[in-house]
Amino acid sequence: MVHALSAENPAPDAALPMAATIGDNPVRLWGMTSAERLRRQCVRNGVKEVRAWDGQDHGSSQLLLRTDWVFDEVLVRDLMRRPGTILVDARNREPVAAHVSAADAAAAASMLNNSRVVPDELAGRLRVLVPDDLSSSYNHALRKREAPFLLRLTPEALPRIEQRMFAGSYKGVTDIVTKYVWPLPARHVTKACAVAGMTPNMVTGIGAILMLLALWLFWQGHYLPGLAAGWIMTFLDTVDGKLARVTLTSSKWGNIFDHGIDLVHPPFWWWAWAAGLPAAGFDMPGGMALALTVIWVGYVSQRLQEGYFIKVFKIDMHTWRPFDSFFRLITARRNPNLIILTLATLLGRPDIGMVVVLAWIVLCFGVHMAQIVQAHQAARKGPIQSYLSA
Repeated sequence: MVHALSAENPAPDAALPMAATIGDNPVRLWGMTSAERLRRQCVRNGVKEVRAWDGQDHGSSQLLLRTDWVFDEVLVRDLMRRPGTILVDARNREPVAAHVSAADAAAAASMLNNSRVVPDELAGRLRVLVPDDLSSSYNHALRKREAPFLLRLTPEALPRIEQRMFAGSYKGVTDIVTKYVWPLPARHVTKACAVAGMTPNMVTGIGAILMLLALWLFWQGHYLPGLAAGWIMTFLDTVDGKLARVTLTSSKWGNIFDHGIDLVHPPFWWWAWAAGLPAAGFDMPGGMALALTVIWVGYVSQRLQEGYFIKVFKIDMHTWRPFDSFFRLITARRNPNLIILTLATLLGRPDIGMVVVLAWIVLCFGVHMAQIVQAHQAARKGPIQSYLSA
């Protein structure tokens, strides 16, 4: 089973190939057929049209992809930029995709449909690459090192494949809750959302409502109900991003919607928490003025520190060294702060929880300043790079 793809705009390294599909695979991935997944992958990388392979080369190079295999998106993207290439699986050297000239299109399509090996006549004049040769294992966007996946799609293998795809959608450097608590339940909820036809923006919208509900409950001193709403919101914040990645439905607006909410709401939560203490029968130790100063200055400063690091050193602060990735697990972001507030509330002292959060914000500011100073010192010897990309 083969897909071939067509496009009008040039790729960075060469003109985009045309494309077509040969056959289909009835196994559905995250609620969609393999053919639909391939179409979305190619459209995301500039292809304008996906059509059935009709045996005609149309005078253009061809990108051919078998629908009985599941491709990491980076493989499709990089193969699109490498004309004259046949992609084979690493274990059996079975051809699974090709980017070939119009003259070789018919032979390549026949190979992919009928052959378990690359014929000598094609191997002699085309590059034959395995996934690791075609694409890098470092994913800058997700801040992790992970080999691109290429998996045979069968009904029996579907659960394992979807688990692998979901794991591949996760950021490698994130907070402790997102990394260690949410993955298992989030995978099942993401699958349910995909099958139900829910879009990532729908999930984000529900999360936005819960974010506002948590804000109001904190302001009223109703901390346990507020924490419940807040934690569900943070869970859905994981689901919407994973749903977008596994279903290939991310969009510019969705990215702004999701990340805009993530960027804005945390200091308002802490402000509401401090303001709600009198209603719950507590005082804010040190006074509200001090609390608000630490909340706002601390939050804005941390964001500025991270932005400064990226601008000056061209890498994310949290991916420079193993320590930096570890500290991202617990730094004074939303989820680690929620852990502190949850434990304090369960112990009956939400006021002490707020004090601990404020202290943690100040301490983390100091750690990030030390990271910046150390990076400047290291950069004197040459550009610094992430340990994940080494």
